[in-house]
Amino acid sequence: MNDKVEYVHGWATLLSRNEVEVTTDDGNKHTVRAKKILVATGGSATVPDSSIPGHELGINSNGFFDIEKQPKKVAIVGAGYIAVEFAGMFNTLGTETHLFIRHDTFLRNFDPMIQEGVTKEYERLGVHLHKQSKPQNIEKDSEGKLTVRYTDSNGEGTLTGVDELIWAIGRTPATGDIGLEEAGIKLGPKGHIAVDKYQNTSVENIYALGDVTGEVELTPVAIAAGRRLSHRLFGGPEFQTLHLDYTNIPSVVFAHPEVGAIGITEPQAVEKYGKENVKVYKTEFTAMYYAMMDPEHKGPTAYKLVTVLPEEKVVGLHIMGLGSGEMLQGFGVAIRMGATKKDFDNVVAIHPTSAEELVTLK
Repeated sequence: MNDKVEYVHGWATLLSRNEVEVTTDDGNKHTVRAKKILVATGGSATVPDSSIPGHELGINSNGFFDIEKQPKKVAIVGAGYIAVEFAGMFNTLGTETHLFIRHDTFLRNFDPMIQEGVTKEYERLGVHLHKQSKPQNIEKDSEGKLTVRYTDSNGEGTLTGVDELIWAIGRTPATGDIGLEEAGIKLGPKGHIAVDKYQNTSVENIYALGDVTGEVELTPVAIAAGRRLSHRLFGGPEFQTLHLDYTNIPSVVFAHPEVGAIGITEPQAVEKYGKENVKVYKTEFTAMYYAMMDPEHKGPTAYKLVTVLPEEKVVGLHIMGLGSGEMLQGFGVAIRMGATKKDFDNVVAIHPTSAEELVTLK
């Protein structure tokens, strides 16, 4: 209210490039007119199709927050951020955790070092990984327990006594039934709104940003894009070329251990620049934090710098281990500024820290 923003709660539908019809909770319809319209409806958890009988017995990431007591056995389907973070949490709390993934590793948008390292660590920690798997059928017994029948790399299998089945198989853009097609807004093949680098849609005066565009689907990214768009639209002539650069965005997964990345992976660098032009530096070690702990309580740490010759510009940084989230923010600034391996080498190491390994790599 202090910002003089009028909040209207209801279902909005585009009527034209300057009109939106809002159906409020009481069923009344209101037409809102504006010179500029922003679509930032986000997305929702993707649900499996009807080819999996009983799929409705599972919950999604929203339903996770409605769980009233800790399940003794949980099955999670998915290999991305949400699935991996949920699996790590449940397993650490002592829940028997089964993670169903389509391939042999998860977090497949990350560098192979991250994929392989975290997958191996989850197996070591006791997460039951079902690789190359697909649920075939879900049933509920008289006591409310679920039975999941599936296929995986070992063939057919049955998991009984499941308290919660969580689908974490992706996000679907919230672009249905809001009048986009009628207003002439172009959509991509997966239902995302097509935009240019300035967040312009195919219709003048209508803009879109966030998960609904299918760009980097992270909350801080949408906030950053929104700030730049507002400056461009309302901030004066000096902001007319302002837009968010979607390259080199730092990303962290709060897995066990934490992982982080900025830039491109080693395979992507080889494909883009040629193997002969890529030089990689990497290290694996046990963080000093674990020095006095028993071996079974020690987590792995692994770092990788991907550079491009001849100046060895850093085009990718991939880290796995304690404190990766906090660590990545500062290194992200350096990489956004075009840091080279020599720039890293010229920084005096802070000892004893894990981060010093990144400025002493050989």
